[in-house]
Amino acid sequence: MKSVRVPITTASRKGVSGLVAASEEQRVVLTSHGRPVAVVDSADRIDEDMRKIREAKLAILDAAADLASKRTRKFDLAEVCVRLDVDESRVRALAAERVANR
Repeated sequence: MKSVRVPITTASRKGVSGLVAASEEQRVVLTSHGRPVAVVDSADRIDEDMRKIREAKLAILDAAADLASKRTRKFDLAEVCVRLDVDESRVRALAAERVANR
């Protein structure tokens, strides 16, 4: 997800309606002296992010329950990534990068 960084002084000139309009297109990160201090985002995007978090939490709890009851089966990376809505190629790239940095 792309976001735009906006200094607080610029945001105050745009006003609340300007920030809200900008947040419809992308997440707005308000900065003070270059440091992020607040975020303005659309309600729909926040709801979608929360839905994804709830689904991921339920998938993790489901896997933990399977482990606890010893009914586990092995999942391949592709299946886990689909269940968690994660890009498999990104996971593989991060793993390769971490192995290379050891």
